[in-house]
Amino acid sequence: MLSEHTPKVIVLGLGYIGLPTAAVIARSGCPVLGVDVNADVVETVASGRVHIEEVDLDGLVQGVVARGLLRASTRIEAADVFVIAVPTPFEEDHAPNIGYVLSAATSIATVLKAGDTVILESTSPVGTTEKVRDLLAQLRPDLRVPGRTGESADIAIAYCPERVLPGRILVELIDNDRCIGGITPRCARKALAFYRRFVRGQCVTTSARTAEMVKLTENAYRDVNIAFANELSKVSDTMDLDVWEVIRLANRHPRVNILQPGPGVGGHCIAVDPWFIVHGDPENTPLIRTARQVNDGKTDHVIQRAVAMIDELPGAAIACLGLAFKANIDDFRESPAVKVAAALAGRYGSRVRIVEPYASALPKALEGTGATLIDIDTAIETCPVFVVLVDHDVFRSVPVDERSDKHVYDTRGIWPDQPRREARPTSARQLGLDRLRLRA
Repeated sequence: MLSEHTPKVIVLGLGYIGLPTAAVIARSGCPVLGVDVNADVVETVASGRVHIEEVDLDGLVQGVVARGLLRASTRIEAADVFVIAVPTPFEEDHAPNIGYVLSAATSIATVLKAGDTVILESTSPVGTTEKVRDLLAQLRPDLRVPGRTGESADIAIAYCPERVLPGRILVELIDNDRCIGGITPRCARKALAFYRRFVRGQCVTTSARTAEMVKLTENAYRDVNIAFANELSKVSDTMDLDVWEVIRLANRHPRVNILQPGPGVGGHCIAVDPWFIVHGDPENTPLIRTARQVNDGKTDHVIQRAVAMIDELPGAAIACLGLAFKANIDDFRESPAVKVAAALAGRYGSRVRIVEPYASALPKALEGTGATLIDIDTAIETCPVFVVLVDHDVFRSVPVDERSDKHVYDTRGIWPDQPRREARPTSARQLGLDRLRLRA
């Protein structure tokens, strides 16, 4: 029997963060209702299944659903704690769109009561939690909201972003430290008590605005560092150097830790969140803006180099290895690999074959291009050209004797032993590509 102090929790949004979060909270003993606008997602979760790829998530969801601790619905209910984990995309001009957050807050307002706690986990521009507070105050004038009525508020409102790595989400939701920002210190303390139920990492309290900026800072920091690696890879291309060897040797310096280059930066966090800082203060963010431009530009650079190699081999079938934004997951959001594959498919049509072990069908960006989805063994048997876009473990496992005759453009550096193949003196050489064994 549940303790009278065990809160009922509603998690709004059952995506890559919301569903694992709901499952972990349910495992701690709290009854959880996951709410999502997608009826198919709700039906899947309610039956104890999952719609996303994440290590051990399927077993956890099956277990907590079977025990009656996790339910799913398209409709909001009364609860004690509301966790908002909905998307925060940006518009074409990189302005943040918090419409999903405000819509979630609107739905919460209909069932909110004194004593409840509202926690925003969605990565958001600074000031979003205050906008949630203001919206709830407008929709529920009968309730005293924090920051407007002193410390005697009826409800608590806080911001606590996730800090997880896809593929390790269930572990990191529990073990990683959490930064909890309250509209008021009392709000932060109340949210802290909730997170202590299932988080083993240290929970540090601060203001909501500071916590919002902390999350954006973490992702902008990584974006800037990746941009350095990607820029270095382009310089290495020009100078005919192996960027992977350059980075490996440079990192032997005790105070140097260069990240790895790739075909760009993807995902809903690092590829998006830095723009929230730029939008908030465009005059003082030239470095963050430039890093975003460098990383987006790296994708165009990869396309150009891939085209130069492929044009050396007219009629050859092309295997694009990977579509996800990072290894061993099924998340294609903002993926540079998708952009590269789509560009190549648009140019070469049915010659392009996609190898993506975490997809059962091609994403919309590749529909109608003539590209087809195949497995890695078929690619090895039928494709003379390989463009490595994602470092999935299954690709790393291909031994050199199975790819020694391939023309390879390896944007991830997973095959340092790949034999070099001399190019004919054509357009590839004019771009400074004197070998068909290309590096990122």
